[in-house]
Amino acid sequence: METNSKTPLLDGVRIPADLRRLPEQSLRQLADELRQETIDAVSITGGHLGAGLGVVELTVAIHYLFDTPYDRLIWDVGHQAYPHKILTGRRDRIRTLRQGGGLSGFTRRTESEYDPFGAAHSSTSISAGLGMAVARDLKGERRNVVCVIGDGAMSAGMAYEAMNNAGSMRSRLIVVLNDNDMSIAPPVGAMSAYLSRLISSKPYRSLRHLAKDMVRHLPRPLEMAARRAEEYARGLVTGGTMFEELGFYYVGPIDGHNLDHLIPVLRNVRDAEEDGPVLVHVVTEKGRGYAPAERSADKYHGVTKFDVVTGAQAKAKSTAPSYTRVFADALIAEAEKDDRIVAITAAMPSGTGLDRFAERFPQRSFDVGIAEQHAVTFAAGLATEGMKPFAAIYSTFLQRAYDQVVHDVAIQRLPVRFAIDRAGLVGADGATHAGSFDVTYLATLPDFVVMAAADEAELVRMVATCRAIDDRPSAVRYPRGDGTGVALPDPALPLEIGQGRVLREGTTVAILSLGGRLQECMKAAHELATFGLSATVADARFAKPLDTRLIRRLAAEHEVLITIEEGAIGGFAAHVLQFLAREGLLDHGLKIRPMILPDRFIDHDAPARQYDEAGLNARHVVATALAALGRNDLSLPARA
Repeated sequence: METNSKTPLLDGVRIPADLRRLPEQSLRQLADELRQETIDAVSITGGHLGAGLGVVELTVAIHYLFDTPYDRLIWDVGHQAYPHKILTGRRDRIRTLRQGGGLSGFTRRTESEYDPFGAAHSSTSISAGLGMAVARDLKGERRNVVCVIGDGAMSAGMAYEAMNNAGSMRSRLIVVLNDNDMSIAPPVGAMSAYLSRLISSKPYRSLRHLAKDMVRHLPRPLEMAARRAEEYARGLVTGGTMFEELGFYYVGPIDGHNLDHLIPVLRNVRDAEEDGPVLVHVVTEKGRGYAPAERSADKYHGVTKFDVVTGAQAKAKSTAPSYTRVFADALIAEAEKDDRIVAITAAMPSGTGLDRFAERFPQRSFDVGIAEQHAVTFAAGLATEGMKPFAAIYSTFLQRAYDQVVHDVAIQRLPVRFAIDRAGLVGADGATHAGSFDVTYLATLPDFVVMAAADEAELVRMVATCRAIDDRPSAVRYPRGDGTGVALPDPALPLEIGQGRVLREGTTVAILSLGGRLQECMKAAHELATFGLSATVADARFAKPLDTRLIRRLAAEHEVLITIEEGAIGGFAAHVLQFLAREGLLDHGLKIRPMILPDRFIDHDAPARQYDEAGLNARHVVATALAALGRNDLSLPARA
């Protein structure tokens, strides 16, 4: 790599082994250069900025002190790992972040040996790290395992399940709690740093173990009293009582931007000879070192391309509102009419649009943190008392609460309404955030109404429909991004349950769409007309219950029936095929072709290119129809 005069130290660091050859006094300058490189890269690609800026010093310190990749370093979620990627052989590709064929916006095992565990959902790091630590012990190895988890991720039950398990074992595990909201820590300073160095030092820990050995020889009541006194004394000084109770040796809090504080403590923890889990509490500032991010309410959590000097983000031009905004406005409108409507989100108020709902109805809006399981059962409890809960959760995150959807909602037939954002493929976030499976995992449940919005007008009506359904659970799924620009209904009348609509009548080919591919289906119908083929286009609206009357008519009146959906196998098409087979409608020559997402995970790219790769754009519908009719002499139409 050519030397860049703005980053002379960083230019000499291709992998962490290069970093470890630097003198310790050079780390401050290296961290500053790394922060600037991160800002510059994300200004070009967009992505998660604030979280990465908050862990620059921590990233440098860990790679400096630990022998990565032999020592395992696991970043919870992974959205803060851009500085880590720059230091681990990926700087030359860092400006391809989240682009087609480029680096992932999260950690990924296939991308680098420095990413020992892939992550993009939160709160998995301690469980994975404990698994690695136990595997190390079983193999007789000596490597360190370090997990970095944020205070937000610590709101998920899985993190505590893992800590509870780790605390009961003697496997050596280092957990770094990155507290970037100061939600746990008091202000930190020199005294805190001194105490952290003291309690992580070998003399203190040796003395502590000696004292514990002596205490064991006391009568049981005195032993317990002495142990409690010591732990609570440390807890009162350092704030670590909760973690000590879970079986972790607690160190902190430490200023996560002061390398003079970080390095000695992490070195002490690394060199400790005792087994068992350790938690190092580090306080950082999200967006640190970039003034526009520091001033921003969300600390530039997720950004589009931006101007480094001003911080101004590029705004995509659109004449239509986003589906997320349409949902939020529709829910607010329904809540104006019904004071029993309440809204629930799991740490994604702005992502789901419920920040707008919370401004209007603060007493009826609940952000439960990264706790989807709790969110669903909380909603179920509300429903038992006659409230009308709307749980707004991304499709990919609702997967984390599937047992609660089945056991706590569906079996009890409780009218919880699920607003499922980010349905289908989602672009730059890639496979970890794609909403590929929700129709499959919801429509299999008895008495569950499952809807998919083809445009924003349909979404408004489906929100009204959810409100009206008061005897069973319901869900409406809708894509990420902007709508199609159609006029919104006023008033928003509920749909008749299980009734689709026909948008274009034809005679030879029937195209039955569920969800956001409807516009592509209309394009395909126009193109089929140029081949002399007449096509019907219908919007199913409901994956469950099916509009069996509509499906029966389409099967009887057309030579080819194509279903299309933005979901995996086992979804809408499976239900249609089940109905057709059961009713004998496949016995007389009907050619049916289900179009679904392919049986593989689709990497990050622009959504249009993702759908092209998936084979779900207009040209693929045309090709499917032609092939079904034996028109194989015609090549696949070119990309639009």
